[in-house]
Amino acid sequence: MDVAVSTVGPVNRALLCLNNSSARASVPSSAFLGSSLKKVSSRFNNPIISMGSFKIVAEVDEENQTSKDKWRGLVFDTSDHQQDMGDTLSTTGTTSWVKNHRIRRKEKIKETRRRLISLSPVSGAMACSVSARPLGCLKLSQPVQSLKTRVLLSYMNPFQRSSFPSKKYNFKGTLLSQKNPSSNRTPLISGGRLRYKVGALREQDSVEEDESLDSHAKAQETFDWTSVILPFLFPALGGLLFGYDIGATSGASISLQSPELSGTTWFNLSAIQLGLVVSGSLYGALLGSILVYPISDFLGRRRELITAAVLYLLGGLITGFAPGFGVLIIGRLLYGLGIGLAMHGAPLYIAETCPSQIRGTLVSLKELMIVLGILLGYLVGSVGINAVGGWRYMYGVSAPIAVLMGLGMWSLPPSPRWLLLRGVQGKGSLQEYKEKAIQALGKLRGRPAGDKVSERQIEDTLVSLKSAYTDEGSFWEVFQGPSLKAFIIGGGLVLFQQITGQPSVLYYAASILQSAGFSAASDAARVSVIIGIFKFLMTGVAILKVDDLGRRPLLIGGVSGIALSLALLASYYKFLGGYPIVAVAALLLYVGCYQISFGPISWLMVSEIFPIRTRGRGISLAVLTNFGSNAIVTFAFYPLKELLGAGNLFLLFGGIALLSLLFVALIVPETKGLSLEEIESNLK
Repeated sequence: MDVAVSTVGPVNRALLCLNNSSARASVPSSAFLGSSLKKVSSRFNNPIISMGSFKIVAEVDEENQTSKDKWRGLVFDTSDHQQDMGDTLSTTGTTSWVKNHRIRRKEKIKETRRRLISLSPVSGAMACSVSARPLGCLKLSQPVQSLKTRVLLSYMNPFQRSSFPSKKYNFKGTLLSQKNPSSNRTPLISGGRLRYKVGALREQDSVEEDESLDSHAKAQETFDWTSVILPFLFPALGGLLFGYDIGATSGASISLQSPELSGTTWFNLSAIQLGLVVSGSLYGALLGSILVYPISDFLGRRRELITAAVLYLLGGLITGFAPGFGVLIIGRLLYGLGIGLAMHGAPLYIAETCPSQIRGTLVSLKELMIVLGILLGYLVGSVGINAVGGWRYMYGVSAPIAVLMGLGMWSLPPSPRWLLLRGVQGKGSLQEYKEKAIQALGKLRGRPAGDKVSERQIEDTLVSLKSAYTDEGSFWEVFQGPSLKAFIIGGGLVLFQQITGQPSVLYYAASILQSAGFSAASDAARVSVIIGIFKFLMTGVAILKVDDLGRRPLLIGGVSGIALSLALLASYYKFLGGYPIVAVAALLLYVGCYQISFGPISWLMVSEIFPIRTRGRGISLAVLTNFGSNAIVTFAFYPLKELLGAGNLFLLFGGIALLSLLFVALIVPETKGLSLEEIESNLK
């Protein structure tokens, strides 16, 4: 028999599930309860879990069990007197029981503020024990799912599975299936990875806070969508401008080399000069990634993105109005510096400011915004490809988008987490930074001044941030133990992402199509648009399916397709020159397979695989590896093409793709459905 009891103590809330599968009681330790609550494992005939000044007991009315399973809650004080709550815990009585319990607790709280609760069965009840899966049989109605409940039930390591008795009763008193006891289990919190925690809130919490419990929960679940969309959209424009540079450069590389279309006297660029034009922004991004690490905490996410917008603006304008090759390269480097800052600050700002229930979705959309920028660059290139000096317009279009990004970020508040970080680092008054963080969070959520939910969330974030800051690992720890294995996995993925030819295919898509039979520049640019649309659609497919199919299956299948597509491209240049449709099909296959494998999953794995102590530094090294290898491959494409020939070059990329497939099959683990703590444990 399973009995679920919901208790609300003076300063904490616990949700436990009792069963008679064994006579063992096991209570997980909690940072909130401190040393008072420890793991208990003992055997006894009439189990009691001693946790404080109250005893909450549960009893099944055996006489009415078959007609209507009634659970009666009894509250005992340790001071010799007993009080019957008198409320039946049924489907319709849950809310009433909680309200009456709060009223009586207000009277008791004046006499005692002890922090712990004990559970014991009353006479006539069967011997019970706390289940190793405390929420296994809970099906609580919405009024019980309050803010405190969610705070206490989240971010806990998963409990081990335990056996269940032959007959089971859920919280409503209905009999569960014997063959499949988990079929009717409904978690308190909807969503994907659930981690439950039993613990206590701060002892300073007042009775008035308990009265507004449900209103706090409602405020947490609802938010102003306008306030949510803008803090995502303006930082995400940094990713869009990065993608736009990739797409626009594809058309600009054709325009720059054309005697009729370049509009310059220095159009006859060598392979090395053209490689510098194309990869100039990547070298700037690499430099920006190096510079941003020591100054990111000083600038903050908001000012970092404003600086990135200014660099985007200057880089786009200087490139567009460049009177010579040297100035053009300077503009490309400045634009690349903006990429380096934006790709570091944008995901951090989005993750730290958006509501937790939609954080994963918004962060995942960053890759989609990059692909949207690539598509926009292809579209602008197809329109301006026949214009004299069209490459100037292609690069110059980024300027108004950069202005929009800068003004948008100027209107947004700083990241509340960054404000708290400055206080924790001792860069000013912690209380002052805390008040600024509350104001910033209230503005981001569209809440009025003095909102209690914002204050509570900032308090919780401050506690977590203090712990994370003091436990931060050293730089060299990245190259030791589990962190080294994580860097091999994450760094290897982003390295193979680039050296399998991805930047070459994207930056030089129009040139490849032009050499593949689409001799007219306009035709090649328009086919590039089709490739961009297909890339955008496949990115959406990957975002929707990555948690269903898993990381390894998508990586193995996608990388296999990449190797096949590169073999087709090599075959076209060597044997099938009269069939340009083969080149188009190969490019589409490459783009589609890349977007369901290396495209989104490499960075997803990088964000998951590093241990918490070295995650920040590990991700920074992965970013440097990515931009460094990207710049090298992009720069070397034309010189290698002249040296080896197009067919042999793509054959080389195909061989590297086969090596990456072997790397994924032998080294990369599956992280689908695992918590970050479980992933870290598996690496040890």
